[in-house]
Amino acid sequence: EELLAHPDWSFYGPRFPSKEAILEARDRVFARHPNTTFISLHVANWPENLDYVSHLLDRCPNVMVEFGAREAELGRQPRRARRFFLQYQDRICFGTDATPSEAMYRNHLRWLETADEYFDYWGYPGQGRWEIYGLHLPSRVLEKVYHLNAERIFSQFKGQLAQGRAGR
Repeated sequence: EELLAHPDWSFYGPRFPSKEAILEARDRVFARHPNTTFISLHVANWPENLDYVSHLLDRCPNVMVEFGAREAELGRQPRRARRFFLQYQDRICFGTDATPSEAMYRNHLRWLETADEYFDYWGYPGQGRWEIYGLHLPSRVLEKVYHLNAERIFSQFKGQLAQGRAGR
């Protein structure tokens, strides 16, 4: 449906490398730079295939993921997504592609914090006529995903911005 509405969004066919080839090239960069922390956007660009993403995270301890604009894909596989969040709770950051709004946050909180069933996912463009299911994540996991993981990463750079400006 999404590609019917926006055929110019398709990158399928002989003119383009396959998704797998693009992701494998990216993953080689991750592996070549083990001392760099990478935050791979949109659940490593393959939220429909959490086995692949799990394998990536297992192979590359320097990689984290965020889930901006991927609530629809993750929320339609709630049991697998919940296991993923529990297993990789120290490697997942909250993210969004949308302009933050109270309604967006309310929907994300419902998805992450409750066991509600069959409700609308947030976002544009619509990516299918399915509904999503809540993950009902434990509080300790939610704290990490909402802010502690990001604080851990970015606290490494505390003071460096000021030092860089002073050196100009």
